[in-house]
Amino acid sequence: MIEVQDLKKSFDDKKVLKGISTTLETGKCNLIIGTSGSGKTVFMKCLVGLFQPTSGRILYDGVDFTQMTTKEKKHIRTKIGMLFQGGALFDSMTVAENVLFPLDMFTKMTTKEKMDRVNFCLERVNLVGANDKYPGEISGGMMKRVGIARAIVLNPRYLFCDEPNSGLDPKTSIVIDQLLTDITKEYKMTTIINTHDMNSVIGMGDNVVFLHWGLKEWQGNRKEILKSDNQILNDFIFASDFLKELRKGAGK
Repeated sequence: MIEVQDLKKSFDDKKVLKGISTTLETGKCNLIIGTSGSGKTVFMKCLVGLFQPTSGRILYDGVDFTQMTTKEKKHIRTKIGMLFQGGALFDSMTVAENVLFPLDMFTKMTTKEKMDRVNFCLERVNLVGANDKYPGEISGGMMKRVGIARAIVLNPRYLFCDEPNSGLDPKTSIVIDQLLTDITKEYKMTTIINTHDMNSVIGMGDNVVFLHWGLKEWQGNRKEILKSDNQILNDFIFASDFLKELRKGAGK
């Protein structure tokens, strides 16, 4: 679990995060949504330590991440998996080598132990037999799954995903959403997903945090979001005719 208490972040005189408090729950897909400029990317970067907050607290299972020493933060980061928007795979490395990379960087496992773990993770994301392929030889959906395998290879307690469905067709997006949901529940991870995909919100939003101009405007789950009376949220969620019809079907 990650608890965020009155988190603020400014760049010079520009206030981006203006006091966000929320809880991101273990074993659930916690989705961060909001318009461009809402602060969701800065929020996520503060959570993983890429930005130092101006003030506030970020508690990883009760321990304040913002007050940790460099050594302590490095230890926490070994428990964090990252799935980047573009995949961020190394083009010159095979699928197996990409997944192996964190193990080489952060563990002292034997070569056999590393490869056993690589093969296990590739099997878990349904990529058996893809070890020797290069990123340029596989589809966008497969690259996302390689990214997920690499993100979970260190058996993280926390998984951060930045726009995991970016560039994918709707059918493949559903596959990725289901995979992330299954892995989150199976390994009891705290999964945080930064997304603008409303299909993902409706399909996997166990806990949804809506940011608006640096503040938490609303928080709830995928069922509650369809029935909210928050006008700012509704203007954002139900911008398309399709979602307006979906809302009507939910009894609103």
